Order: sequence, then C-alpha cells, then structure tokens
Amino acid sequence: MTARRSTAQARRARGFTLVEVLVALAIVAVALMGALRAVASLTDAAAELRSRSLALWSAENRLARIRIEGEWPSPGRRSTACPQAAVALICEEEVFQTPNPFFRRVEITVFDEQRSRRLARLTGFATSVP
Repeated sequence: MTARRSTAQARRARGFTLVEVLVALAIVAVALMGALRAVASLTDAAAELRSRSLALWSAENRLARIRIEGEWPSPGRRSTACPQAAVALICEEEVFQTPNPFFRRVEITVFDEQRSRRLARLTGFATSVP
C-alpha cells in the first residue's frame, strides 16, 4: 500500500495535465472576452453621455442668451451652428406664439454635425415686458 501511495503522490507532484491547462485557458479566454465587451460598451456609453451633455449645454446657453439679452425672437424656425468643447453641433431653434402675447415658446433641438441623430431638446420661454 505504501508503494501505491508514493506512486499517486508522485503523479500529483508532477503538475497539471495538458487537458487541465487547456480547460483553464479556455475559461480565462471566455472571461476576458466578456470583460472586453463590457469595456467597449462602457466606452460607447461614456461617449454618448458626453455628446448629449454638450448638446444640452448648447441649448441651455442659447436660452440663457435669449433671456439675458432680452431678445424677442420672431416666430419661425432657424438653424445655427452651436459648437461646444470643440464638438460641432447644429442647433435648430423653433419659436411659437402663445395665447399670452407677452410670451413666446422657444424649442431648441440639437443635432450632431451630420444631423443624423438628435442629441438634446429643450423648451423655454422668452418674455416681453410691456
């Protein structure tokens, strides 16, 4: 019995078999692929969040400018470039009359440079003090 024990202990002391190493490598490879996909997804989400934040800031800046300068925008639609942090954005401003003659509703929609997707939309009001 001691001879058998020493042979079994000798086998265990030799290390891992090739099959065990390949299985371990396969498990590590699958885990790394999942981690890489998660990192790529997080990177895309961070870039999207940055674009949407910059677009919202552009729209807020335009509304603030209307209020600060006391601008009374005429009803209609106009588009202007509204870059933010070296990102090219297009602001589309649409002004509507309201039932109250001293208020105008201003809707600002911000698109990416190619106008392929809407990044932000903000509604505010311009007032005319009599």
